[in-house]
Amino acid sequence: MLVYQDLLTGDELLSDSFPYTEIENGMLWEVEGKWVVQGAVEVNIGANPSAEGGEEDEGVDDQAAKVVDIVDTFRLQEQPAFDKKQFVTYVKRFIKLLTPKLEAEKQEAFKKHIEGATKHLLGKLKDLQFFVGESMHDEGSMVFAYYKEGATNPTFIYFAYALKEVKC
Repeated sequence: MLVYQDLLTGDELLSDSFPYTEIENGMLWEVEGKWVVQGAVEVNIGANPSAEGGEEDEGVDDQAAKVVDIVDTFRLQEQPAFDKKQFVTYVKRFIKLLTPKLEAEKQEAFKKHIEGATKHLLGKLKDLQFFVGESMHDEGSMVFAYYKEGATNPTFIYFAYALKEVKC
């Protein structure tokens, strides 16, 4: 199994269990999330409550919750939304922090294509949800989520160059 860690914080943000699609010259990865029900376990023990004098709702009160699989699995923490000015400030700082951590050939490609990736995200800004890794480090990578037209499950966007592949 491969896990993808944030190059800046070491937080686990994704794994190969969630297939991705490269967009914007490979600068961004799109990953489909899924709403799942967590905590609701219905066990049928074969008993017939009415025949045994029991009541219909005598079982355990499950605390079922709907969660998004990626958010839950990697313990992503939602952050307040950014306006355009805040987002541009974040991206400038992100570029400054990430660039020195990249290998020379990746630095060139990153510098060449980050503007297109930023414009892509700016075009969706009003629809994005913002997430950071479990450590909630303010200098880490952000993960963005939005709902495609008519979709019931969110799509997540990652900065591909900010992810480090780790074999588990």
